[in-house]
Amino acid sequence: MPEPTASRFARLSRRIAAIEESATLAVDAKAKSLVAAGHDVIGFGAGEPDFPTPAHIVAAAVEAAPQAKNHRYTPAAGLPDLREAVAVKTAKDSGYEVAANQVVITNGAKQAVYNSFAALLDPGDEVLMPAPYWVTYPESIRLAGGVPVVVPTDEATGFRATVDALEAACTERTKVLLFVSPSNPTGAVYTPEQVAEVGRWAAERGLWVVTDEIYEHLVYGDHMFSSMPALVPELADRTIVVNGVAKSYAMTGWRVGWMIGPTDVVKGAVNLQSHATSNVANVSQRAAVAALTGDQSCVGEMRASFDRRRRRMYELLAAIPGVTCLEPEGAFYAFPSFAGVLGRPLAGGRTAATTLELAEIVLDEAKVAIVPGEAFGAPGYARLSYALADDALEEGVNRLATLLGR
Repeated sequence: MPEPTASRFARLSRRIAAIEESATLAVDAKAKSLVAAGHDVIGFGAGEPDFPTPAHIVAAAVEAAPQAKNHRYTPAAGLPDLREAVAVKTAKDSGYEVAANQVVITNGAKQAVYNSFAALLDPGDEVLMPAPYWVTYPESIRLAGGVPVVVPTDEATGFRATVDALEAACTERTKVLLFVSPSNPTGAVYTPEQVAEVGRWAAERGLWVVTDEIYEHLVYGDHMFSSMPALVPELADRTIVVNGVAKSYAMTGWRVGWMIGPTDVVKGAVNLQSHATSNVANVSQRAAVAALTGDQSCVGEMRASFDRRRRRMYELLAAIPGVTCLEPEGAFYAFPSFAGVLGRPLAGGRTAATTLELAEIVLDEAKVAIVPGEAFGAPGYARLSYALADDALEEGVNRLATLLGR
């Protein structure tokens, strides 16, 4: 046989080779591998509640599993009763009235994000993306052929993008504004007035808005969640809402999210999903129906725990010399600046020039997992999730403080 010749083709496509690994999942995986090897690791990396899924939701799944109808293909857009439950829940929780045929049930909110950009973007279309941003957003935009345009924010604005900053970043190629409140990773929550101002600007500019509302129920103190299409109805025909059950109901592993949009966009997203994944697992969808239509007290109980942990983490971080932190307003993350500790020797003698290096040292020396700000477009910062047990939170931040030379 002739010797094989070298292929003129690359082994991986350029678009796939360019994808960065999810930094949050990578940190979580490394922490879990250390735990498996016998190390006592405290993980602030993963963005998931530490609570079990509420019992009535699990019971609905147990009831659904033996039913033959759940063993078959179902509509790619989702079970009709779940689409209806999402529509009812959206009107109740945010005041945004939508019909069931505007809802697509997806494999987690991540697929809803991907579907949204795939449905909207052509090559070269620009998406305004305020930073700090969740690690998946820029990758989903690029996979769809779009160009993420970073709009920097900082502590002076509470990590909220202003209309002036958005206008300065807008070009003739701008098609979409990505809007997130409450924010992952900063915990920032826009006021209703700010949401409406940004929404009116987008409407006047003729932009689409993709708004991620996955943390809508996790807002604390005097802060409140606001849904942009509810406050700016004239924007509704150019808005896609992303949401899901993962964060509010401790259902990250069930993989049920959704996107809500105009019917033509929804039809396109359903066509895409019919070829990419078909329907979401039926048992998970039945569980999601129970989550949305059943007893909601579990949401308030988890929020109260997150609120307590939020205040304690902020207190502990603010007490570390060289660390500054805004008090989180929503979600379950703190986003402190470590600029004051970079470049100086830590307790073990090592020095970190960047938060990327700092995160490695913290995991090696203190057995504490944090996600460096570079992953979110914010060098000098790091994200710490407070979705973990109170005693673990206390111990983890104390280990961090000791390493940083408290």
